[in-house]
Parts: sequence; C-alpha cells; structure tokens
Amino acid sequence: MKSNKTLKIVFLFALQTIVAQNLKDSPWHITADAIDPNNYYGITLANGMVGMVSAPEPFKVGEVILNGVYDQYQRGRVSNILKTFSHMNMHLEIDQRRVGPNDIVGYKQQLNMKTAQLLTEFQVPKKVKVKQTMMALRHLPYSSMAIVEITAMDDIQITPINYISAPDHIADVRNFYAEIDRPHVLIPLMTSVGFSPGKKKVATSTSFIFPESHGKEPKIIHEDWDYNMHLMKFKRRLKKGETYRFALVGSSLASVHNPDPQNEAERLTLYARLEGIKRLETSHLKAWERLWESDIEITGDLRAQRAVRSAMYHLYSFARKGTAYSLSPMGLSGLGYNGHVFWDTELWMFPPLLVLQPEIAKSILEYRFERLDAARENAFAHGFDGAMFPWESSEYGNEDTPIWALTGPFQHHISATIGWAFWKYYQVTGDKEWLTHRGYPVLEAVAQFWSSRVERNGEGRFEINNVIGANEWEENIDNNAFTNGMVKTVMEYASQAAEALGKQPDPDWRYVAANIPILKFPDGTTKENETYQGVTIKQADVNLLSYPLKIVQGDGIKKDLAYYEPRYSKDGPAMGKAILSVLYSRLENPKKAFELFCDSYQPNELPPFQVIAETANGTNPYFATGAGGMLQAVIYGFGGLEITNDGVQQIPTVLPKNWKQLTLKGIGKTNMEFQVE
Repeated sequence: MKSNKTLKIVFLFALQTIVAQNLKDSPWHITADAIDPNNYYGITLANGMVGMVSAPEPFKVGEVILNGVYDQYQRGRVSNILKTFSHMNMHLEIDQRRVGPNDIVGYKQQLNMKTAQLLTEFQVPKKVKVKQTMMALRHLPYSSMAIVEITAMDDIQITPINYISAPDHIADVRNFYAEIDRPHVLIPLMTSVGFSPGKKKVATSTSFIFPESHGKEPKIIHEDWDYNMHLMKFKRRLKKGETYRFALVGSSLASVHNPDPQNEAERLTLYARLEGIKRLETSHLKAWERLWESDIEITGDLRAQRAVRSAMYHLYSFARKGTAYSLSPMGLSGLGYNGHVFWDTELWMFPPLLVLQPEIAKSILEYRFERLDAARENAFAHGFDGAMFPWESSEYGNEDTPIWALTGPFQHHISATIGWAFWKYYQVTGDKEWLTHRGYPVLEAVAQFWSSRVERNGEGRFEINNVIGANEWEENIDNNAFTNGMVKTVMEYASQAAEALGKQPDPDWRYVAANIPILKFPDGTTKENETYQGVTIKQADVNLLSYPLKIVQGDGIKKDLAYYEPRYSKDGPAMGKAILSVLYSRLENPKKAFELFCDSYQPNELPPFQVIAETANGTNPYFATGAGGMLQAVIYGFGGLEITNDGVQQIPTVLPKNWKQLTLKGIGKTNMEFQVE
C-alpha cells in the first residue's frame, strides 16, 4: 500500500505533466524546446517604448531598441532607430565557475502571450535548476524586469552577475555604481551613460531586488571591466533542495524622452526596486489583461488561433497609447528598415489596431499630426501646396529614404493613405473634438496637396503622373491604380470631414476626385498603370481598390482577382496574400480565403517561436506589416467587419470549414462583440 506522501508525489508529478501538455496545446503559449542556436530567431519583449529580443544563450538578451530615438550610424546617410545599452544581461557562476552554453541541458523557452512574459528554463547537471521570467513592464514604459529562481541540486555557491554592455556606436561611455542606504533597505544601482553619434544622450540603470530584509541582503561587488562594460554581482550559498528567488530591474531611455536621461533612468529604477517583485508583476499583468479585453477567439483551429494571437501580441507590444510614436515594419524587434515609418503603418497595421485598440491607433495618428509642418515643408520643396508626407519618416518627419531608393521622391500615395487613416479613426470613434484639432487639419492639408499635384488634362483626365505605386517594381509610371484610387477616396473623406464640422469643403476636392481616372484593359480588368503589360508584381496594388477602398466591386472584383493573383511574386511580401484572402471571404469562398490566409504567414514562420519574416523563407523577423495583413484577413475577411460613417458594422461572411466559431471581442470605442459561426 502506498503512503499518503507517495500518493501526493505521484499526483503532483501527474499534474505537472498535464500542465506541460496543456501548455503545448495552449492558444496562449509558444513553446521552444528544441532550440538550435544556429537557427534561432528571437521573440521580442516590448512595451511600446523598449524592445528586447530573446537569445538562445542563458540569461542573454539580444538587441535593445528604444522607440522614437534615431541617429545616423553604421547604415548610410539616413537615420536609424537607436540600438542602446544592453542592460538586462546576466551570467551565472557556480562554485566560482562561469556557466556556459556547453554546461547546460534541457534549455527551453516559452512565451506566455497573455502575460507577455518569457520563461527560460535549463539545468546545470547535478548543480542547479534555473528559471528566468523576463518581461518589458507594460505599466512602466522605460522599465523591464527579470525574475530568477535557482534551485540547488547539491550544496553550492551561486554568483549571479548583471552586466551592462554598450554597442560600438555609443561613445563617451561613463559607468557608475552606487549603494543607497536607507533604514530598511540597501539599494544597489548600476548605471551607464553615453552619447549616440549625433550626441543624443542615452542612459540605463539596473538594480537587484532581494527577498532578504535590510542587513541580510547579499553584499554587492561592482567590477568596471572597461569603458563599454561593467557588472555587479553577489554570492550566496544554497543547500541541496533550496530555491533562491530574486529579480533584476532596469530602466533605459534617451534625451529624446527626458532632458536628463541619467537621473531619470536611476529614479525609475529606484522606483521599480522599491515597488518590489509582486507589485511590479501584478501591475504588469493587469495592464496586459486590459489589452487582451480586445481579443480574437478562433474555435477549432489551434494553429491559426496561436498565430493570430502572436500577431496581436506583437502589435500590442510595439506601440502604446498616450504617445506620439508610430510603428515601423519591424516594430521594436531590430534595425530592419532602419526603424522608419512607412505606409505599412496606416494601411496594414493601423486597421486591426483601430478596431481592437483605438487609443493605440490614436497614438499612431498623433505621430503624423506632430510632423504635419515637416510634411508641409516637403510639399513646398517639391512645388506643391498642402502636406506631402515622406515615404520613410523617422524622428522629425522629413524624408529619410536612402538616396538610392526612388521610393522617397515618388511614392506619393502615402500622403493619401495617411489622410484615409485619419478619417477611419473618426468613423470608428465619432470623436468630433479630435476631428477638429487633429483629423481635419491633416485631411485638409492632404486634399490641398492633391489638388495641386494632379495634372489637369481635361474632363476625366486629372492625371497623377510620374509616381511609384504600391507595386514598387513598376517605377516612374503614370496613373497608378492604387494611387489614383486612394486619392479619389481621400478627397471625398476630406470633404466629409469639413461637412461634419459644419465647414464648407473646397469644391475643388470633389471636382478633382471625379476626374481622376481608373484605367481599364479592353475587357474591363483594372489596369495597374498607363504602361502596365502583365509583368510580375511585388504586392497588392489593383486589388486594394476592392478592399479596403471599395472602388471596384461586383464582377470587377472577380475579374481583377483572376488577372492579378497569378502575377503576384513568390518573393514578394506576404501581406498581399492577406488582401486576396479578404476579397475571397467577401465573395463567400472560404476555402480559397483560408488558403491565402495561411499563405500570408505560414511560409514566413521561423524557429523556434514561429516569428514571421517579410517573405517566404526570409530571415528578417519580426515583420509587423505582415502581422497587420493577416489580422485584416481575419477581422475584415472572415469576421466581416466594415468601418462606415455609422461606425463598425458587420456584413455576412462564411468561416473556413475547420473553424467552428470566430469571436471578435472588445471592438471599437464601446467594446462591442461580434461572432461568426
């Protein structure tokens, strides 16, 4: 007969096994338990301001990115989003011997998307079991925390080490260490300060949080190795079976965020240190719980559910409400596309965020509004009126496209797309005060630009010549379908915005819109541009006139799909497939829509977290633009949502065969819920 103690152990082991199995089947968890360091693409932990990329080595953090901070360094003559001090790295010594990758077994990582925490686990055989839970604290925009649990498998001495390292482009680095003594606590504080090439000051600061009370905390040892790296460490003896739990907190910011980043980084770290592990984690979890009140639930397809939540997790992580920062194609996952802001934001990432997180969407638009004067100057420089927004925007809103890329001077459709996004926000929120002070000034300036930009060659021939359209492989062409269609649309939106505010719209806006042509082939298929002859295309262009613009409808949708779908390049970015998926959903062809939805992300997934690259077999994750596209396939395709002058509505749609139910929760300003069965 087994003892109660034995039965309890058996029960706990069985429970642990069930939990592990459930997490592998969880729609909220992404598990990486077969990690190949040579084929590893990290997951990003971010809070809209600080982004940290995971690594395959124990306690290591990859690049640390600061939102809103740009400088020219190492990547040509244009600005690049700033890679700053790596401050959350750690080493572990056991009995005075450094633990390396070859010393560990059972290395696995698991992202909990619901809590935005990355759990890393490993063992040093016969020595320790280690768990680290890392998070970019959602409620503290510049701060992060790592909770570490070390369980001894023998009597040992551990030495956890936190080190701050500076990337090569950070100069004049100064390292500081202090211990702030208070009656009930001794606070270690390690800080690094330096300057970017353009003399922007960056600073970071870290501290340990210990479970012991004052007078019993481990003694901190600080070592200043060189100008670009210093560390703090402590030693503690553990008996076999003992578990020791502590945390590392750190804050990082730049003079762009605060005129005195060093003192502010230290203040924020002290604040986090004295909040303590439980309060920090609880506040972080509550913040993410509020975000996930807007969710997409798919019943019957675990793979799709997890992929959709991953896309939402990344978009939620890369932006935050109450700011004037936008989204780059790679978010806060690295230096891809220099961290610049393109049309990717307004046309691809903005529409899902608009209905799921309107306040985050508002921040994205605030970024453009604050750079309206720069867009006016850009229009002036090119001989036009109004506002001409840059193709690549960074800190100041001037054109920041590399000279070798012709997209900078010629991809003008972005100015119309930005105006389109501003009106969509008003349609969803009905916020007339915002429209007065933010929305209409942008829409008016955009309409003024296009009134001056069109070439008036007679009735029905107000042409837009010498542009690059959405399909960037066709350069310096005339009367591009998407450009012309978006301009026609935004001129009407600008007129409606004026009328909503009791203003008389400039009659020229609707006059221009009515005379901009949408070219056709003899059989009625929409022609991509004046000289287009059927060559392979990079991405969606003509098909965007059916969704989201609704200019081409009825049989025209089918005709354009039949012609252009075979011409999409296999090497093009995946978001075009998502648009085709939306259109097939609206044609009530769920089988084809589902195939294209899968094609919009599955060939782009990379190990071990299935992060998505820009193209199939690409190696540049995380492609937030693609995430926005595939979410549109779900929300506006299978989910049937429509943004109208009467707010968010739903049209009839049909789900894929294996989806039992689709629920869209927390939609719009009033947190509506929509279901499709």
